[in-house]
Amino acid sequence: MSETLNAIVADEVDGRSKGGLTTVRRDALPDYDVLVDVAHSTLNYKDGLAVTGKGKIARKFPMVLGIDLAGTVAESKDPTWNPGDPVVVNGFGLSETEWGGYIEQQRLKPAWLVRLPDAFTTAQAMAIGTAGYTAMLAVLALEHMGVVPGEREILVTGAAGGVGSVAVALLAKLGHQVVAATGRPDTHDYLTALGAAGFIDRAALSEKSPPMQRERWGGVVDAVGGQTLATAIAQTCRHGAVASIGLAGGADLPGSVFPFILRGVTLLGIDSVYAPPDRRRLAWQRLATDLAPDKLALITAGTEPMSKVPELAPQILEGKIRGRMVIDVRG
Repeated sequence: MSETLNAIVADEVDGRSKGGLTTVRRDALPDYDVLVDVAHSTLNYKDGLAVTGKGKIARKFPMVLGIDLAGTVAESKDPTWNPGDPVVVNGFGLSETEWGGYIEQQRLKPAWLVRLPDAFTTAQAMAIGTAGYTAMLAVLALEHMGVVPGEREILVTGAAGGVGSVAVALLAKLGHQVVAATGRPDTHDYLTALGAAGFIDRAALSEKSPPMQRERWGGVVDAVGGQTLATAIAQTCRHGAVASIGLAGGADLPGSVFPFILRGVTLLGIDSVYAPPDRRRLAWQRLATDLAPDKLALITAGTEPMSKVPELAPQILEGKIRGRMVIDVRG
């Protein structure tokens, strides 16, 4: 067995983080109770920021990057897990404060692991990744608030992105009339194939608007934030709910309390990084039943070896990668 592992590691160079392919000594892995043979990871926008150093993701150095991983247990000091168990890990500070998934083996805390459903291979799990898992958390939150298929449409903003694509597919499968917000007409065929029933130009949601508007949405999954989120809230129906999962359009919320106190609209914050274990397990169980394999195949952009991550990272930041990119950690 080799004493070193291939990995994508960020170091601080001239005050900035920079990630590249290198090796890590096996005995340098964190002193946690479960050793996982990592098969696949994925390339998220956040990973692109971490690898290029264009975002302050890593909080300490050296840092093994990659916010997701899927593989099988190799060794375990914890009775919950046994060698050969298929597992998936999302969040918990991986790539920020804890060593992440761009490495051939990783030591992890037992509580971070979720048993991978039989419906998915490790590659499929990473085609879903944090983006799809977050989308499922948003759908669960809307259901908890009583948002069910019916007369009212459901809005998904940032619909062609990772979270948005999975949200469209899940909500359509559950019987909702999904309206996809996008600024790219070339994505309409793709989103229609995922189940979108209609479209709205993202520009119509990003312009400054009154705090309350005509009621339209029974529920919303918002991946944009800022004015888009404020407008979506203003258009949400009485006793509807809005799940907020992103801030690509800004971290501010330029609206008012009127929709909350006059219509009873609920704003739901979706925390995918530190969601409790029972919610994680439920999310992956529901993904196994509610995300159709053909839709997952449409969302998957392809599989690339880990050695190409430094080359691919700028591309995801520039919007040149559509769909979910799977990373083969063994390549």
